[in-house]
Amino acid sequence: MSDMTQNFNNYSDEQIEKILTNYKNKRDRENKYYHSVSKNSDEYRIKNRERAKAHYDKVGKDMKKKRYEENKELIKAKSLLKYYKDKNDIKTFKEKHNDKYIMILENTIESM
Repeated sequence: MSDMTQNFNNYSDEQIEKILTNYKNKRDRENKYYHSVSKNSDEYRIKNRERAKAHYDKVGKDMKKKRYEENKELIKAKSLLKYYKDKNDIKTFKEKHNDKYIMILENTIESM
């Protein structure tokens, strides 16, 4: 057995229940504090934006580029479909670009 399991075996059911209740209350307090105070402060917002930008610069650009390269044809097909939808002429899209229409349908079915 792990150390954690052995430690819980030393406690009674009432003590375990109290530990869990205290933990839940602590998490609720922290959550409430975050939503009412922390995330609304200017200092937190600035710090969070800097963190997010650093993450995007480090990881995000490459991930977005890779995802785009993998799905380039599908993205272009969906964009073309949107063009024809805006013109209320989907029938022409199906006739002219049947292969792209099938690709979109297959991808939509796979994602469900």
